[in-house]
Amino acid sequence: MTSPLSTSIGFNFNPLDRRSDKRDDDAFIEHLRCGPAARFLVFDGDVPLLKRGSEHDPWFIASETAVFGKPHHSVFLGEESDGSGRFALGFALSLSPEGPSSGSVHDRIDLRSIALQGLVAAGVLGILGEAKAMLDWHRRHSFCANCGSASRVTTAGWHRICDACGARHFPRVDPVVIMLVVDGERCLLGRQRHFAPGMYSALAGFVEPGETVEDAVRREVMEEARLRCAKVVYFASQPWPFPSSLMIGCFVHARDTDIVVDTSELEDARWFSRPEVAAMLLGTHARGLSTPKPFAIAHHLLHAYVAEGASVLRG
Repeated sequence: MTSPLSTSIGFNFNPLDRRSDKRDDDAFIEHLRCGPAARFLVFDGDVPLLKRGSEHDPWFIASETAVFGKPHHSVFLGEESDGSGRFALGFALSLSPEGPSSGSVHDRIDLRSIALQGLVAAGVLGILGEAKAMLDWHRRHSFCANCGSASRVTTAGWHRICDACGARHFPRVDPVVIMLVVDGERCLLGRQRHFAPGMYSALAGFVEPGETVEDAVRREVMEEARLRCAKVVYFASQPWPFPSSLMIGCFVHARDTDIVVDTSELEDARWFSRPEVAAMLLGTHARGLSTPKPFAIAHHLLHAYVAEGASVLRG
């Protein structure tokens, strides 16, 4: 059963049965693809198309996709509860930039904006995230990383094979730790230069080869803020299809309190009190400071801290 926390974090709720057991069954996949209830997501590059109108519908029937020509990539996403298939199609349509275009019946809206504005239901957003990550992987991995030859797609889009050297390639997911450093009634937040003005968030960084999640949390905090940390407590995770990461949310207890900001990574970092974070979440901060929106796991880390304080470190 899906937990309320899972469904409230953007991209976390995906209702499809992925049917990994049937991806290599060509007859089964083709039966779903040709079924009258089959539906398709259409991407122009890494941007989905939504049917213009109040519903922001991203689903197309097969005949509606024909106008776009032959897709560069096709991926079986899974099976709906009614047994119908869901697929993602990738095109290079050279359409106008994001937003409505004159004479078009579609809106080209990037996935981050769709999530930020809440344009689709949670389950649809999760499926769009799956589709974007998979189509991006195909665009980036057309050639074998072992010998450089062109690879071909198999297993309903979930596998690429190099016929030249026999190498087999599978979709990758990059783990990223995102952690809220806690010191009693205050927590550490930082901001990168590309953030919206006044926005602060939890620190984050990629997990390195041969490293545990806990070690990655401590290393990243040390690198970015020169703080030693102790206990690490897992909170939740979030698929992050930009292009294909898994955000691993944690709380971590600070052993030091004197911050030294790595300005090559962060523009600023400082301690925030619980009441101050509460005001940032509500949009009532006296200086107009803010936090990431509810579709991001950082928002939920902060919300949990405001509600529970240092008890989040109990695990």
